[in-house]
Amino acid sequence: MELYTKGMVPVESASVLIDERIKELGDWRGKMLAKVRTLIHEADPEIVEEWKFMGTPVFYHGGIVCTGETYKSVVKMTFARGASLEDPAGLFNSSLDANVRRAIDIHEGEKINEAALKDLIRAAVALNLKAKSQLKRQPKPRRANSKLGD
Repeated sequence: MELYTKGMVPVESASVLIDERIKELGDWRGKMLAKVRTLIHEADPEIVEEWKFMGTPVFYHGGIVCTGETYKSVVKMTFARGASLEDPAGLFNSSLDANVRRAIDIHEGEKINEAALKDLIRAAVALNLKAKSQLKRQPKPRRANSKLGD
């Protein structure tokens, strides 16, 4: 039995597709995406890889943690709920005006503050899990009695 994510790509296939994307890039972007991917899994071994949004690696735990997009001159990590995260190291440098998300653009030759990135990933996971647990605790609304005249 294959495990599927919401995007209907088997989890095993998503990881293979990400492997293929890294190889296909064949330059610094592929190496950077591979490095970021490794750091994400080191930060949270329970991260699940998905393949969504017409070919974007997505890292999921209790909700989308971040994406790993590649463009001509940048590798972009977009954190789905980044605006709600503390960023004491100042890693976020893109999508700073967005209401919900924040991103990190990594250019060729740039070094990553690995410890700060792992902390950010862990904080994103914690935020997802907290939101998920709060949703479960909310009482379901009761239906009004539809019988008239009782």
